[in-house]
Amino acid sequence: MDEPAVSELVREWVGGWVVSRGAADPVDEPWGWSVDVGQPKQVARHVLPEPAEADVRKLVAATTAPGTWLKLFADDDTVRPWLGPGWRYDVPGYLMTVPLAPQHPAVPAGYILTSWWRGGVVRVLVRTADGHFAARGQLAVSGATAVADQIETDPGHRRRGLGSVVMRALQGAAHEGGAVTGVLVATPDGRALYSALGWRVRATMASLYYAPGA
Repeated sequence: MDEPAVSELVREWVGGWVVSRGAADPVDEPWGWSVDVGQPKQVARHVLPEPAEADVRKLVAATTAPGTWLKLFADDDTVRPWLGPGWRYDVPGYLMTVPLAPQHPAVPAGYILTSWWRGGVVRVLVRTADGHFAARGQLAVSGATAVADQIETDPGHRRRGLGSVVMRALQGAAHEGGAVTGVLVATPDGRALYSALGWRVRATMASLYYAPGA
């Protein structure tokens, strides 16, 4: 069976991300999708799965609102010459996928895992026995695809396997919910964790935001 093209995976990622974050429905554009996010530091984002110089330059020239983001599926060096003043780089991202399968992670001693579904999103929370936050994550399921988002481990609880516990719990719940493929965009730090869990890099993403005068 042929693997989905990167553009199709990006479309699935965008669709799951808006469900996870409660953002507006993506608007189809000739070059990809626009999403109204509605947060002070992220008013909107434009996602280009196959960015062309002319399209990026046009978007850059038309942008006046701080907090506008570009998600360009290319490396930083490729898109750098296309930008203008006021654009700042966030950390690069890595589009990754994994086949979903049953998962039954063992929770380390001293921690408690809870999970729940709400509006097509499954959330996992790990706390200490006395209720302190340790790790969390969420995953939006849409048909056969599940998009992981906002995976986080408290700095005081890292290197104890909690990130793996959260991801395995989310993947198992998504599989039980009928999804067959997991999709996410990882940070450089997260890439190592996900790779160890069987996720595979499919594309690199340059992430930029407009912050004139910053």
